[in-house]
Amino acid sequence: MFRLWAKIFKDGRMVKDMVVCNDNPDLRRTQKIFAAMDDICYTYDLPKPIWLDSTVTSFKRNAKTRFAQDNFMEPIDFDYLEIHVIEED
Repeated sequence: MFRLWAKIFKDGRMVKDMVVCNDNPDLRRTQKIFAAMDDICYTYDLPKPIWLDSTVTSFKRNAKTRFAQDNFMEPIDFDYLEIHVIEED
């Protein structure tokens, strides 16, 4: 089972969170991450964030990263979106 925890922070507080699960054995890890991001963006009506080099590096190192205003093409009404892989196959 692959599980990714998404949290939205505003003014230093977590205002929303959700866990996305994926148990499809045919998908690779990267595909599961992008599918989870699609679910998160759809659920919270967010534009899809851009994966900058710093975002990718942080995610590879810690299985966790943050998407701030720099990662979005449109204005966002929160400080950042944090994702964290909490379980992998």
